[in-house]
Amino acid sequence: MNTLLAFYHNLGLGLSLLVIVTFLMAGMIKGVIGLGLPTIAMGLLGLAMAPAQAAALLIIPATLTNLWQLAFGGHLRALVRRLWPMLLAIFLGTGAGTLWLGIDGGPWVVRALGGALLLYALSGLLLPALRVGGDHERWLGPLCGVLTGVITAATGVFVIPAVPYLQALGLGKDQLVQALGLSFSVSTLALAAALLWRGALGGGELSASLLALIPAVLGMWLGQWLRQRISAVLFKRVFFIGLGLLGTHLLVNG
Repeated sequence: MNTLLAFYHNLGLGLSLLVIVTFLMAGMIKGVIGLGLPTIAMGLLGLAMAPAQAAALLIIPATLTNLWQLAFGGHLRALVRRLWPMLLAIFLGTGAGTLWLGIDGGPWVVRALGGALLLYALSGLLLPALRVGGDHERWLGPLCGVLTGVITAATGVFVIPAVPYLQALGLGKDQLVQALGLSFSVSTLALAAALLWRGALGGGELSASLLALIPAVLGMWLGQWLRQRISAVLFKRVFFIGLGLLGTHLLVNG
C-alpha cells in the first residue's frame, strides 16, 4: 500500500485530487459515447504535469476499459481480419514516433497535444459524415495507422486520425464500438511499450495507474447510467466544444 500511495504523496493533495476528478470525468464521458478517456485525461492532466507522467497514469485505466469495450459485440474476428493493416501500422508508427520524437520533448509536446485535441474537436463539430470505399481502405488504413501512432508517441492521444477513419467505414453501431476498442487497445499497449522503453513507466507509475482505475470505472458506470437519460447528440456536441477549448488553451499557452 505504501508503494501504491507513494506516487500520489509526491504529487501532493492538489494534483492527486486533479487525477481523481480527471479520471472520473474521463470515465463518465467514455461511458456515454464510447471514447474520450485518454483524450480527456491527457488534456486535463497536461495542464499540470508532464505529458509522459500523465500518459503513464492512463495506461491501466485505458487498457482495462478498452478491453471491456472490445470484448462485447461478437465481431472481433471479422474486425481483426479487416483492420489488421491499420493496427500493425499504429504499433509501428508509435515505435517510430518514440524514436523520432518521444513524449517528453518539452513544451512543444504540450502544444502538440493541444493541436491534436483541437483538430479532433473541429472534426467532430464541423466535418460531415465521411465514407471510405473498399478501394481506398487498402492504403488509407495503414496511412491512418502510422499517423495515429506518431501522434500517440508525441502526445499520448490516439484518436486522430483513427477515430474519423473508423467512423467513415460505415460500420454498424456495435461494430464501430468494438472497432474503437480494438484500435484503442493496440494504441495503449504500444504507448505502454514506448514509455517502458524510455524509462517513464516503472513500478511507481503502474501502481498509481492502478489506483486511477477506481475513479475511471466509477465514471464509466455513471456515464452508462447517464447515457440512458440524455441525448447522445447533445452530449457529443458539448463534449467537442469543451475539448476544443481545452485544446486551444494548451496550444496557445503550452
